[in-house]
This record gives sequence, structure tokens and C-alpha cells, in this order.
Amino acid sequence: MSRSRAHVFDDLVLDAVERLERHWARELANVEFLVEDVPRVPRGVTAEDGIPFSRLEAAKNGQARIIVYRRPVEIRTREPEEMALLVYDSVVEEVANLLGLEPETVDPET
Repeated sequence: MSRSRAHVFDDLVLDAVERLERHWARELANVEFLVEDVPRVPRGVTAEDGIPFSRLEAAKNGQARIIVYRRPVEIRTREPEEMALLVYDSVVEEVANLLGLEPETVDPET
């Protein structure tokens, strides 16, 4: 059965989260991970300002949420391996922001 690009992307995010949870399970237990197609860009912000691949935010209940944006990642990458790496690096960066650590501390291989 053929899988849509959105499903493939969702799997890449899930793989990244599962990989990080091996070492950071307790810290990530209450973090919600989401995929959205594109970021909501505030008025006045243009593509020259940079379009994010991901974002860390607090949900209304105070729970942390890490959102990965599918379309900016797809546009930036050409190969599946390149996309998987950018997704993983984006998730690592947001987890590092959440924990107040450097990305190299969250995953020394990044």
C-alpha cells in the first residue's frame, strides 16, 4: 500500500522522538509532539526572515509542545535520508531548548 508524504513525515518525527526517549524518557514524558503542515507566521514576517522547521511552545494547560513543520522541511530537502536528518536535528534542537541544554548534550551525534 502506498503511504502519503504526510504519513511518511509523521513516521520520521515518531522515529526521532522514540530515539530520544531512550535517554530522556522521564524528561519527555509530558511533552506533546505534533506535526503541522506550515507554521503560522506573524504579520510582517517574510521568507527572508526565515521560516522555522519546528517550534517549542507551551500548551494552554502548561504542557510543553514541540511542533515540526512538514512543508518547510520537505522544501529544504531532496533525499529521504536528508529529510530524516533534518527532522531529527529539529527535534533535538527543540528538546535541547526545553531542557536548557545544548543540542550536543541531548544527542552527542548531532
